Amino acid sequence: MEKNEKWLQWAVELQSIAQAGLFFEKNPFQMERYERIREISAEMLSCQSEIPLEKVKDIFCSDVGYQTPKIDTRAAIFRDGKILLVHEANDTWSLPGGWVDVHISVEENTIKEVKEEAGLDVCVKRIIAVQDREKHNLPIYAYKVCKIFMQCEVIGGEFVPNLETTGFDYFGVDELPCLAEEKNNREQIEMCFRAMRAEAWEALFD
Repeated sequence: MEKNEKWLQWAVELQSIAQAGLFFEKNPFQMERYERIREISAEMLSCQSEIPLEKVKDIFCSDVGYQTPKIDTRAAIFRDGKILLVHEANDTWSLPGGWVDVHISVEENTIKEVKEEAGLDVCVKRIIAVQDREKHNLPIYAYKVCKIFMQCEVIGGEFVPNLETTGFDYFGVDELPCLAEEKNNREQIEMCFRAMRAEAWEALFD
């Protein structure tokens, strides 16, 4: 991690300590201390990022219990040696995917996200990789994210206009469009191509 990103690492660690303390501590005086630590972490993030403090608190300090990473799934779908990317409203492209809902599994979420963003019905064939987002994507978030890339196969469906994407297309590895780097970068897309071409693939993880 770069020196100018250390402040974020410290803020995240302080928030994690405070959140756990608030969940397990019963002494009201100690709880006040943990609450203040949480406020300091939010103030650090607001000061460095110029995001309003109340918005930081809403995003960064609203969770309860022991802090764990969020899970994000991404679907790698191929046709004729090219990979499917969905076109987003900000004119960037990404693998279909998103946050895993609490009431469904990783596999179910992958299938759901492809249906919502590309209109396609898919089945999941294998896991390509499980990644720590902050080791691969920018910008660094104020919370940990576990990204799971799944290779999928189309079994039906067609694109339906929706609130998240305006369409999809297939791209070769040498003709990738402008990517939504915070969701998936060239390194990750190339990894999916390697998995697709491999006779046997062992899931990568970090």
